[in-house]
Amino acid sequence: MKLILKYIKPYLNIVALGMGIKLLGTIGELSLPYILEHIMDRVVPTGELLRVILWGLLMILMAVLTRTFNVYANRTAARASREAIYDLRKDLFAHTANLNGTVFDSFGLPSLTSRMTSDSYNVQNFIVRMQTLGVRGPIMLIGGTIITLIMDWRLAMILIISIPILMAGVFTVSVKGTPLYDRVQTALDEVVRIMRENISGIRVVKALSREHYEEGRFAGANEKKKKKDIHANTVMALPGPFMQLCLNTGLTVVIIVGARLVNAGITQPGVILAFLTYFNLILMAVMGLNRIFVMYSKAAASADRIALVLDTATDLPVMDESAGETASAVMQDAGGAGAEPAAVQTKDFAGDYEIVFDHVTFTYDVSSTITGAAGDFAAAAPRGSAKEVSAGTSAGSAGDSDVMKFGGGVRRKCLEDISFRIRKGESLGIIGATGAGKTTVINLLMRFYDADEGSVYVAGKDVRTYDKDDLHRKFGVVFQNDIIFADTLEENIRFGRRISDEDVKLGAVTANADGFIEQKEGGYKHMAAIKGANLSGGQKQRMLIARAVAGRPEILVLDDASSALDYRTDAMVRKAIRENYGNTTMVMIAQRISSVMNLDHILVLEDGRMLDYGKHGELMERCSTYREIYESQMGDI
Repeated sequence: MKLILKYIKPYLNIVALGMGIKLLGTIGELSLPYILEHIMDRVVPTGELLRVILWGLLMILMAVLTRTFNVYANRTAARASREAIYDLRKDLFAHTANLNGTVFDSFGLPSLTSRMTSDSYNVQNFIVRMQTLGVRGPIMLIGGTIITLIMDWRLAMILIISIPILMAGVFTVSVKGTPLYDRVQTALDEVVRIMRENISGIRVVKALSREHYEEGRFAGANEKKKKKDIHANTVMALPGPFMQLCLNTGLTVVIIVGARLVNAGITQPGVILAFLTYFNLILMAVMGLNRIFVMYSKAAASADRIALVLDTATDLPVMDESAGETASAVMQDAGGAGAEPAAVQTKDFAGDYEIVFDHVTFTYDVSSTITGAAGDFAAAAPRGSAKEVSAGTSAGSAGDSDVMKFGGGVRRKCLEDISFRIRKGESLGIIGATGAGKTTVINLLMRFYDADEGSVYVAGKDVRTYDKDDLHRKFGVVFQNDIIFADTLEENIRFGRRISDEDVKLGAVTANADGFIEQKEGGYKHMAAIKGANLSGGQKQRMLIARAVAGRPEILVLDDASSALDYRTDAMVRKAIRENYGNTTMVMIAQRISSVMNLDHILVLEDGRMLDYGKHGELMERCSTYREIYESQMGDI
């Protein structure tokens, strides 16, 4: 519960005010039965009408004040909890947005979503109730017991005997609540995952008429969650009937014993009536404490889940630059398929090369993708690993030399011994079959992950020595599953960056997007729908390219960014990029060989290995795989 205390601390003045007012309201509530007893046993017998009226008005005034205090206290409690959870959600969102790829995958987007929503709601609900029921319950219990002892100790003993029995039952059950509700929230993660998959892929579901199949999947996860919910709620509800039984039994005993005391002249009828009210108030307060324990169990489980995210390191650690090697030092022995031996052995070239991969090997933990994490982090999970999972890769396939068990999970070697280098202003095309590791190269270049072996350099520095923001400012990127936001077309290109109108316009012109933007109602001020639903596939891709180049990046990364463009538009965009951003180093992943054949360098990947590296003409001569791709796509068979 340290998490809750941390976020409520800045609002302790509001909490203290609300709890103080709630205390006054509870004291006023406790005074009402006492005033009623006084009127019945001491005022009414005098026969003085004015005195009865005055005491009656006092009782009405106390009732109004009590109601006013309670309403104000409840609103104050809601305000404090609202502000605290606002801060919590803000920090959780910021922390989640900065999680590195490996950590993000380990949690999974559905789990992070439920932590942001239902878990934070459970914490908020507890903070509210703790300020209201948490004050009213103990004060009502202690104050009511003291008053009843003063009024008649004999009847008070009935109440005093009942309370420890009730509290023991509540505490025993509540201890079991936290792990039960933790399982409920974990089951909710699965429901969110399936729901998210179906919403995102609704067109595919409808196109293949798989609605009933998906309904069955959702029903299964929902049923599992329902059963865990029922189990948790059943256990936590056990004290309720027991407390009601004690309440009714106690009231019955109070009436029987009180009637005997009244007949014996030991006590007054007003005392009995007040006792019944106090007995009911006190036991209801105990039931309120039971509700607090239930909410505490939910909130504790949710707070632990949220704290687990917030306590997790976000970015990969930044190395001390003095501790890292320079590109010129490490590349003297660099080699690899297709590399030029003489150039590789050059030692002093850090200022000439914008990108260097030095014997890079990377393995990806595919066990996390089984829970749906793959693809949730844009440009995080390598496609190769996701492919293996979708194809049914498991621990049972460990016979493959590229798949191994690691840390209790299954790891697939996505890249193995990759080495290449690109000068500033040059272009690199990466081509290969699905799952070859193309996107993984980009993930390592932008340091979403760290290589297991070897090093990656940008502008002569190891990427591990860069601050994350400093590194990413060098890039303009279009990923496979990038998104258009529900904002103006202009802001979708600018994306909150300090980019001039001229650069926004130039980006749109370069991406061949200016024409269709101007035709839209409002032009650049035209509102895009959520996920760009009111744009065609080609228009969305051109918008994304415009966004990437508008910031005048040092390195432009295009990951299958032209798949929805026709050949002519694709060629026009590539030509415009060269003309308008000639000093920008470009890395392009493409399925079309026509998109990469005119680039300065081409990297051919196959199953995570560097099959060949060179220019189009060189690869046509010596790389049979590249030649086959060319012939199959260009029709030269």
